[in-house]
Amino acid sequence: MDVIEKIKEQLSNSVVLYMKGTPDFPQCGFSGQVIQALQACGAKFTYINILEDAELREELKTYSNWPTYPQLYIKGELVGGCDIIMDLHGKKQLEKMITAANAEIK
Repeated sequence: MDVIEKIKEQLSNSVVLYMKGTPDFPQCGFSGQVIQALQACGAKFTYINILEDAELREELKTYSNWPTYPQLYIKGELVGGCDIIMDLHGKKQLEKMITAANAEIK
């Protein structure tokens, strides 16, 4: 499986966060902030630690046309990075997006 196929398979999950580290041990402040926002929303999500796969880390930047991490995807679509996620969370929109995506989980 090539990297693009791997990314597409990962994005088949409803809510996916590409981050540095893990939810229990984020490796950057931006990833930590997004984890806190997702947890505050009660989100069910899949995370991928991009520090464990250099090829994935580089290819995802091209795939998403987004140069930084973390990157949050909902239903296969890039929502954005930390600033956008925190803005959505502050406006109570993130929770609505997460709830709608998680409601589709069978």
